[in-house]
Amino acid sequence: MLFDMDGTLVDSEKLWDVALHELAAEYGGTLSDPARRAMIGTAMAASMRILHDDLGQPGRDPEASAAWINARILELFRSGLRWRPGALTLLRAVRAAGIPTALVTSSGRPLVEVALDTLGRDSFDAIVCGDEVDAAKPHPEPYLTAARLLGVPIARCVAIEDSPTGVASALAAGAAVLAVPAEVPIGPLDGVHQLESLTGADLELLAALLGA
Repeated sequence: MLFDMDGTLVDSEKLWDVALHELAAEYGGTLSDPARRAMIGTAMAASMRILHDDLGQPGRDPEASAAWINARILELFRSGLRWRPGALTLLRAVRAAGIPTALVTSSGRPLVEVALDTLGRDSFDAIVCGDEVDAAKPHPEPYLTAARLLGVPIARCVAIEDSPTGVASALAAGAAVLAVPAEVPIGPLDGVHQLESLTGADLELLAALLGA
């Protein structure tokens, strides 16, 4: 099992909203809705480029902006994360069944370490962070890396995602995909099963997605 984090396991996209809109205001602008939606599921560097272009300030240093966002989002994460509906129940069922499980996220390791206070440090056999791969989602590398760390063929893995970017990554890697859209709609795609929330997901569904 391969779980995305933001918007899939925890309702953290709203916290990202706060930080990104605050940074836009710090730069004297307002982040547009289309630009914000384009950031969901992307790596930090790409998100900062989207932010700067949206504000008409493409010359800004993306590393400086990323540092500002990382510091602010750490504060917000420490204030507490809420589970997405059904996510904790499904994660517990997967772990109780002894299924190898990985967290595959575009977020960086420092932020993930804070999130693990909510997610549980024993909830995953492997963790792949956005700052620990050469190519971030939508590239398949994050999911291929997770499968390799678990020692499981990617074709025998189910990836759970909430964003078009994450879904594209998992599909390109060759995983079966369960999409639970949170902030951005995901159109019908071959090889992708969609649910409104993880409250409708169980081990039988996961097995069915693999054709087991």
